[in-house]
Amino acid sequence: MVDIVVLVAIGLAVLGVVGSVVPLVPGTLTSLVGIYLYWWWSGYAEPGSVLLAALTILGMLALAADYFGGAVSARAGGASTVTTLLAALVGIVLFFVAGPLGIVLGVAGTVFVVEFYRHRDPERSLRAALYAAVGVLASTVVQLLVTVTMLVALVVVILL
Repeated sequence: MVDIVVLVAIGLAVLGVVGSVVPLVPGTLTSLVGIYLYWWWSGYAEPGSVLLAALTILGMLALAADYFGGAVSARAGGASTVTTLLAALVGIVLFFVAGPLGIVLGVAGTVFVVEFYRHRDPERSLRAALYAAVGVLASTVVQLLVTVTMLVALVVVILL
């Protein structure tokens, strides 16, 4: 017989995977809540402390990549700090207008426009915009891979 807490823990891990591709939904945090719920339910026995620490660190790194990936990429592409802050704000606003595509287009478009205004160099502006867009998309991929890994680890721990 499967306990309801186990089902909720797995459900949270599945929701974490979904949340990793849906902007503004804390995918890795939701997955970690599922893992910690199962750990609590097992009497702090499963998963073991090494696996729990590894999953926690992995989750925190993915969370950092999610929050800072676009900004770090934009900066690597030559965008200013002000540009990256404006791009983040526009991306969040456009998420509510156009969904996930709004974030990518909002960030890339804002970086291009602001950097072009600052430097009057279309190639430099395009490079910074592409870096920012790739950073936003890459952080989503990282978060998806991490949450899927967490889900698989949880299921393996439960089944073994």
